[in-house]
Amino acid sequence: MTHNMQLNHEPFVSIRAGKKTIEMRLFDEKRQRINIGDSIEFTDRTNGDSMTVRVIALHRFATFDDLYAHFDKEELGYDETEIARPGDMSKYYSREEIARYGVLGIEISREEDKKD
Repeated sequence: MTHNMQLNHEPFVSIRAGKKTIEMRLFDEKRQRINIGDSIEFTDRTNGDSMTVRVIALHRFATFDDLYAHFDKEELGYDETEIARPGDMSKYYSREEIARYGVLGIEISREEDKKD
């Protein structure tokens, strides 16, 4: 199965470069349908470029604090000079949503690139 998701430009570039290997999302109804072996087509919100990745593992956590504690910041898309803060995810998801659904670290491997 192929899932479609949009990404901001910086995380898109980081995944394309092979640096970011964990995509962080709310474990909502849409993400509950993702399985190991599925594909995700990410589309860059800025320029419409897309790429397909393969889901190689799924990591469920109660909070982004737990998820951030489990992975190196580079796997999450931060560079070595940045401070990785779980609170960064609050611009995407509310505390209520996180408490309701929990969070998901989608471990990915690059497959192919497409340009639209």
